[in-house]
Amino acid sequence: MPAPKNTFKAALLNGDTLIGCWLSLANSHSAEAMGVAGFDWLLIDGEHAPNDIRSMREQIIALDSSPSHAIVRLPIGETYMVKQVLDIGAQTILVPMVESADEARALVKACRYPPTGVRGVGYAVTRAGKFGTIPDYGTTADDQTCLLVQVENRKGIDALDDILKVDGIDGVFVGPADLAADMGHMGDAMHPDMQHLIYNSIAKIAAAGVAPGILSLNDEMTTKAMDAGARFVAVGVDMLTLVNASKDLVKKWKS
Repeated sequence: MPAPKNTFKAALLNGDTLIGCWLSLANSHSAEAMGVAGFDWLLIDGEHAPNDIRSMREQIIALDSSPSHAIVRLPIGETYMVKQVLDIGAQTILVPMVESADEARALVKACRYPPTGVRGVGYAVTRAGKFGTIPDYGTTADDQTCLLVQVENRKGIDALDDILKVDGIDGVFVGPADLAADMGHMGDAMHPDMQHLIYNSIAKIAAAGVAPGILSLNDEMTTKAMDAGARFVAVGVDMLTLVNASKDLVKKWKS
């Protein structure tokens, strides 16, 4: 029996455009609720949300029965973090602040079992291998693992051409907020210079045969990013959705 099929990776390979949302509440109950909303994918954020390996595991489990594919964003691209997140059952990971082809190659190796990678062979006791009940997991898991890297600063943009040549990178996510800050436009990803850079980068990624991704809360930017070729597109953040809806409710009844 092989590793479970990664439907997100298959959809990207098919050329589909997938709509997702960020999960920042770090809670399995809210993750399960978001799973019924109809998003193609939901990202469990380990970089800016108060998550640890146990809370990420709980949210992956909560999304198992939903139509939304669970993606986990690591805090940083450390090999041991990649191993832990894959072992708890994530099949797709997003790694922030990738700045070079060497970093990208190291991440590919971290996602793969020997002899092509360095992922520790412990699947017999992991949730990923269903605790030893998937006998062919070790020989089939690599093909179902999806690696997405974030390019979100000047160094990353300068290295983008080289990163795109790394075999095993399934998608490159352009991070507008960090990129704008590093370019001297903190809080202003809509600056004309940033808009030009973002859409050009997305088009370059798509032209290289790699899936481009983005998070945008601005409808105009989201549309233009998709027109430029963005294929995995986050259009919201659960925390902001909750806060903004709550503010609207307060305004409605207190004004």
